[in-house]
Amino acid sequence: MTEKPLTHKQALAAVIQALDGSWDTEPAVLALRVAGYRPADGEAAGKEARRNLRELADDGLIVRPEPDQAVYRLE
Repeated sequence: MTEKPLTHKQALAAVIQALDGSWDTEPAVLALRVAGYRPADGEAAGKEARRNLRELADDGLIVRPEPDQAVYRLE
């Protein structure tokens, strides 16, 4: 049986849970690239990373302690 690959969101969640710490766009982009995401350019990579970070925050996995900064951490 072939396993389905992780979505970008699932891959990012797994890395965040494994490594903990603070997460913003740059480390999220790196984590997505390690997971196999190949963006068209840096702007697309940043947008995908930020979207996934927001979704993980909406899901309650991570929090954004400072509302004026786009830096997240585990809940």
